[in-house]
Amino acid sequence: MDEHTWHKRTSAPLIVAGLAYLVAYSWRVIADLEGPSRAVATTVIAVTWAMFIADYLVRLALADNKRVWFRKHLPALTFALVPVLRLVRLLRVLTRVPGMKTTAGGVLRTQILVYGVGASLILIYLASLAVLEAERHAPDANITSFGIAVWWSCVTVTTTGFGDYTPVTDAGRLVGVGLMFGGVALAGVITATLASWVLERAARDHDDEEPATRAQLRALIEKIDALTPPPAPGGAPGPERGPGPEHGAGPMGDGGDDRPGG
Repeated sequence: MDEHTWHKRTSAPLIVAGLAYLVAYSWRVIADLEGPSRAVATTVIAVTWAMFIADYLVRLALADNKRVWFRKHLPALTFALVPVLRLVRLLRVLTRVPGMKTTAGGVLRTQILVYGVGASLILIYLASLAVLEAERHAPDANITSFGIAVWWSCVTVTTTGFGDYTPVTDAGRLVGVGLMFGGVALAGVITATLASWVLERAARDHDDEEPATRAQLRALIEKIDALTPPPAPGGAPGPERGPGPEHGAGPMGDGGDDRPGG
C-alpha cells in the first residue's frame, strides 16, 4: 500500500475522530467533569489524538522520499498536533459558490477565505476551552466560565486586549501567546485575500493595463511557432520566386525585353 492509498482510506475515519475529539474535549471542560466521566472523556481524547499521530507516522513511513514528503505535508503535521483542525476540511463544500467564476485565482481566494474563517473560529473555540481549563480553579482567576473565556479569546485573537480578563496561570498565558500569533497570521492571510479580490475587481475593465503573465507569453509564442512554416528537409533552400515586373519580367512573358512573349 502506498501513501496516497492509505491517506484516501483513512481520510473519512479521521474526520470522525476529529469530531469525537472536539466533543469529548468540550464535554470535559465545559461540564467540568470529575470522576469516571472525566476519565471517559480523557480516554476518548487520548485515543483520537493517538490515531492522528499514528496516521502521520504511517504516511511518513510509506512516502518514497521522506524528506520531500515532510516539507510538502506540513499541514498534515498540524492536523496531527491539533486534530480538530481537520474539521476545517468539511468547509470544502462552501468553497463552491454558485455563480462564481471558475478562475484559478477566484477559486484559490475563496478557499483561503473560507478555510481562514473556519480555522479562526476553531482557534477561538479551542483557546476558550484551553484557557478555561487552565484558569477555572486557579487562585485569583477571573476567567471562570465558558462565556468569559470566549470573550477573552475574541479580544485576544484580534490583539485588542481590553485587559478586563487576564490569565493568571502559566498555561493560560501560553494559550494567550499562541492565540495572538495565530490570530495575527490568520488576519494577515484573510486581509491579503480580500485585497487581492478588490484589486481584481478594480482592474476588471482595464485589462490592457495588466501585465502579461509568463503563461500568456508562452501561449503566444506557441501560436507564433505554429504559424511559422517548418524549414525544408535537409536544410535545402526553398523554391525561389522569379523576378517581378520591376526586375524586367513583362506581364505576358519572360523573354527579357518589352515585347509580349519576347
